[in-house]
Amino acid sequence: MDLGSLQYAPGSKKNRKRVGRGNGSGYGTTAGRGTKGYRSRSGSKRRPWYEGGTMPLYRRLPKVGFTNIFRTEYQPVNLNRINDLDVDEITPQVLAEKNIIKNENVLYKILGDGEIEKSITVKAPAFSKSAKEKIEEAGGTTETL
Repeated sequence: MDLGSLQYAPGSKKNRKRVGRGNGSGYGTTAGRGTKGYRSRSGSKRRPWYEGGTMPLYRRLPKVGFTNIFRTEYQPVNLNRINDLDVDEITPQVLAEKNIIKNENVLYKILGDGEIEKSITVKAPAFSKSAKEKIEEAGGTTETL
């Protein structure tokens, strides 16, 4: 057996359905879409959540809770991550360069998980109480942006 003698298995190569190419093809006139109705029209798309007249799932489920639209989301940064950096001043630019925060415009909060050994200046939009205490105990300063 060699590559020249290989053949496709019977039925594995099926011609594609060419719709709208005359009635002799079996898919002329309405092109296999049936007559009239939403699905026969151009531009009709059945959305994944459409359930055909049944009360849709998103309306059947109870709505619970409350979402505060004014909430400010902070990206957490722990002291142990800051302690590993070899810099005297922690700024948004430094944290973004070291890939600790996404970018320098993101809001982040310094949290008190871990210890800090050296005295450094930390500039951040927010601090937890324990983080502030630990930084100041080590001889550093905190500055809220």
